[in-house]
Amino acid sequence: MSQSATLTTDQAFEVPPERRPRHVAVIMDGNGRWAQRRNLPRIEGHRRGVNSVRQTVEEAARLHLQQLTLFCLSSENWKRPQRELDFLMHLLEQYMIEERATILRQNIVVSIIGRREGIPEATLREMDETVRLSAANNGTRLCLAINYGSRLEIVDATRAIARAVRDGHLQVDQIDEQTISDHLYTRGMPDPDLLIRTAGEMRISNYLLWQISYAELWVTERCWPEFEIADLHQALRDFAGRDRRFGGLKS
Repeated sequence: MSQSATLTTDQAFEVPPERRPRHVAVIMDGNGRWAQRRNLPRIEGHRRGVNSVRQTVEEAARLHLQQLTLFCLSSENWKRPQRELDFLMHLLEQYMIEERATILRQNIVVSIIGRREGIPEATLREMDETVRLSAANNGTRLCLAINYGSRLEIVDATRAIARAVRDGHLQVDQIDEQTISDHLYTRGMPDPDLLIRTAGEMRISNYLLWQISYAELWVTERCWPEFEIADLHQALRDFAGRDRRFGGLKS
């Protein structure tokens, strides 16, 4: 685990491309706490958090990271007040419209994982349109986890595999780790190499449980609206210094 540190933009080049993670996943935590500490409504924290999303996405594309996955809305977040949920949906819809030109200019591919139930039709339309327009790009993949829960994902994968067995398309003894991976929402995507969490919480929060089996964890006390390019750079520097053995020993 590491704390954020001040770092200039040029210093990011200290991490050569071959030492950078292919896939960075982020739990964007602390929007509400950031706002409450400033005597602001919680929704202001979400609004300010969009700036951190914008900076992080653009920097990931500039550094040619293969994939960036952001935890935007948990399947458990529907328990929050309706006013806050409505504002989150509005922000998401607005982001899809306002950032579309930048996404296309930076050659970013947008993917969405999670269940569609509960998301307003207008928001779904803008999400689908951005996914459609960016599909021909071949740069950094921006994957947004919206109405996402890893246990639900594993349940959906299990049901799909069970149907394949029932229908005779798959034998039970053919089921292996790759079979499960191929039925997750993230099929075809590389597993995260680095998981970043803001706001200092030491938990995974039902996020990519299967996929982060061997991810390096990096936690900062800074809340998401405070997360800057310098923090991303520090996480990448720390990742580059990790000794990743995947259960084995160095030769």
